[in-house]
This record gives sequence, structure tokens and C-alpha cells, in this order.
Amino acid sequence: MKRYKFIYGLLLLGTLLSPSCSKYLEVTPDNRAEINTVEKVAGLLVSAYPDRHYLFTETASDNSEDRTRPLSSHQSQPYVDLYFWRDPEGAGNSTPAEYWNACYSAIAAANHALVAIAEHDLGEKADPYKGEALIARAYCHHMLVTLFAEAYEIGGANAGMGIPYVTEPETVVSKHYDRGTVASVYENIEKDLTEGLALLPGGTWQVPKYHFNPQAANAFAARFYLFKGEWDKVIEHASAIYPENNYYDNIRQYVGNMSNLNSDELVQEYTKAERSFNLLLANTYSVYQRSSGAGASRYGFGEQVKTHYGGVTVFGKSFRTNLRSYGAPNYTPGKFTEYFHYTNVAQGIGLPYIMMPLFTADEALMNRAEAYIRKNDYPNALNDLNEFARARIAGFSLAANGLTVAKAQAFTGKSNEEEAMLDALLDTKKRAFILEGIRWMDILRHKLTVRHNHIDETGTETFQTLEYGDNRRMFQLPQEVKLSGVPLNPR
Repeated sequence: MKRYKFIYGLLLLGTLLSPSCSKYLEVTPDNRAEINTVEKVAGLLVSAYPDRHYLFTETASDNSEDRTRPLSSHQSQPYVDLYFWRDPEGAGNSTPAEYWNACYSAIAAANHALVAIAEHDLGEKADPYKGEALIARAYCHHMLVTLFAEAYEIGGANAGMGIPYVTEPETVVSKHYDRGTVASVYENIEKDLTEGLALLPGGTWQVPKYHFNPQAANAFAARFYLFKGEWDKVIEHASAIYPENNYYDNIRQYVGNMSNLNSDELVQEYTKAERSFNLLLANTYSVYQRSSGAGASRYGFGEQVKTHYGGVTVFGKSFRTNLRSYGAPNYTPGKFTEYFHYTNVAQGIGLPYIMMPLFTADEALMNRAEAYIRKNDYPNALNDLNEFARARIAGFSLAANGLTVAKAQAFTGKSNEEEAMLDALLDTKKRAFILEGIRWMDILRHKLTVRHNHIDETGTETFQTLEYGDNRRMFQLPQEVKLSGVPLNPR
């Protein structure tokens, strides 16, 4: 694989640029001053997004189970370690360390863009790209603090270790970094996000869905404030995505404008930039969805998960799905298709990629619904949830299938209205967003216990749980960060 000459920061926190980075960056360090126009800054920002994904959280979540040795293809790493909440070694594909490195490489690109804008005084024309760089930097740090630090506690001190918030390009090897606190990281994220949002209007992008355009930025803001527990801001930013409140026209209509698509066509459409439900997409190097990856690993999407995924929802009917199989009990929800980039066609050598939706209209709608629930505004919450279900349930009728608080209470067994509505929403999201990495965020935010089974050679089934407060809910940092004075997570 080609090794890039351009090294942009975090030599110890991160890595050399991965082969999937834009060829725009194939320049020597001495030529970095040539990023001196708005167009060049815009080109640089192509690399301000992680080129790896966080699907490893799916294996650690309750979207995975023991599919047994005889019925699975392999017990390869890192999937075994992820399932048992152990720290995978190295920074190979689908590892937390790989994602950590990708985020800091993306942050470095954003920081170089910000420095170029300041040093070359690029004026108002550069404002949207400055805004994009700030939001991209905020997003990467938010993903890092979410996955590698203690979960944010609404109303809490959040004094636990955060992650290094890097705001300038690294100019020395062996630079030392402070993890700060979760609270300080959130303060920096909000500062970048707020400043960036104000600068975005007027920006133009060749393919807007690959950049933090205003819709994607508001979707990120809605998610961020959901973590913070600022419900009015969640509603404000989620509503700003579609000022006319026409969410139904823009979410994934499995039984609407996608109803005539067959399974293969659905896979193709799911990650297209042309689809309105995709607000931000990232091209990520990945073997995760292959049968040799997580697809047919011993630990993954099996029969029990499938039963819930395709079962009756709180709305009284099942959602339409695109369930696919590598051979029972090895299933996939049919959301990703691999693109293989040949680096040597004659030798059949290349790099596999999947297009990863980082933000969707569907998630934003569910985030707004949760904020309404938290405010005990059940009419608006029910409206959002019913719009969501209408796009996924064949023959949906508001009279027959429309959610009510009473239905939520009966379905969840919770008498408290808010608890019942939240459980109904979380159950809906668990089904709808499987294999998108959203479930782990909900596990952290709602302090949910994860329960994993293990079936030994005699057929005996045992269980392990990962409860709130367990340090293993924080993925481990790469071992190399110790060289920069960054402490690892406790174990």
C-alpha cells in the first residue's frame, strides 16, 4: 500500500496518512504553505473526516450474540475480543485503535485548513470552509470522547479523563498531550460547533453530502445536545434541518418511495448521496461487513437478534427490513455494499471500502422525538414516532398502528409515562439502526446493561454482562499514546 509523503500531525497520537486519504494531500511537508486559496482549503477538507468507521461498537453491543462455533465461519480477531469486551491488540481493521488514529488524522487536516485560512487571510469567501473545518474537528473529538472516555453525565461534574483536544497542527515529534476532562472536551466541542454553524451559510460543495453542509451540521448539533441533555436545542437543530417539517418526505421510506426496490437495489440505494435521508456520508476502508469480517464471525447478528429485528414493534406490526444472510445464523441488515478500489488490476490487489452514513434524517427525527419525550411533550413525540413508523410499516394506519402513551406502557411494561415512551423509542431505534453504530451511543446515554451469551462445546449457555460504570465501556486507547504522556483508560 502506498505510503504518503505528507505527514500532518499527531505522529504519536495518530498514524501516517492512510492509503484512502485524498490524493490532494500527496505533497511534501515543505509545500504545505501552498494551501493558500479557498479552493485548496476546500480540497484539503475532503480529508477532515475519519476514513475508518465505528462499527466495532456493534460487536460490543447487544446487537451481537454467540452464533456458535459450528454455525459460524471463523473466530477471528478483533471480533472475539470486542464481543467479550477485551482490548484488541494492534490497530488493524475494525479495531478501536484504528478509529482513534483515523479521527486524529482527520482533526489534523481540519487544523491545517484553519491555519491556512488564518495565515493567508482568505477573507469571507473562506468562512463556510472555516465553519466546516471547525465542525469536522468538533465531530471527531465528540466521537473520540464518546467512545474512549467516561460517558457524559447530564448535570454531572464530568470530571473524568477526556481525550486530547487538538487545535493546532503538530510541529514536533514527542509532543505531550493532556486528556483534560470530559467536561472540558465538551466545552471545546460546543465552542467549535457554535462558531462553525454561524459560518456555514453561503458555502458550496461539489458533493454536499460528503461535507458538513448546514443540514449535516444541524444533525450533529442535535445529537450533541442530546448527549448534553439540552432538549430545546435538540429540537431547534433537528427542526432546522427541514424548516417545513417535511421529515416524512426525506426519511428512509421502506414502504414509500423505496417499496418497489428489491434487496440488491435497496443495498445500492442505502448509501447514495442522492438520497435525501443521507445527510453526511464518509468513505471508509473496511472489511467489517464481509463474511470473513464480522459478517460470519462467531459473534454477531444471529438468530436472537434477528427475532427482535423482524419482530412486532410497539406499533403493532413489524418494520419492513432488508435482511440478508451469509448462511443461517449469520445475518446482515443489507445496508452496505463494498466498493473495491484496485491499486493493481493485474494482480487483483486493492482496498475495500464501504460508504458509511454518519448522519441521517431518520436519526435526527428520532433525536427530536426523544427530546420531546424528555420535555413530556408527548403529542409531538408521538407525531415524530408515527411518521417514522409510517415509512417502515406496510399498510400503516394511524387508527390501527399509531402509537399512544398507553400502547407504549403496555408494550414496555412501564407504568411511568416518560419511561414507557423512552423504552418504546429505544426499542424502535435498536431495530431501525442496527449495524449503524447508533445503538452503542444509546447504551452509553441511557446507562443500559449489555448482556452477551456464550455457548460452549457441550451446548451449555452462560452469560456475561457489561453494566453501567464498568470501565470496559470505554474502549482502550492505542498503546502508543503513552509515548506522548497520554494515560490509558483504567482496566
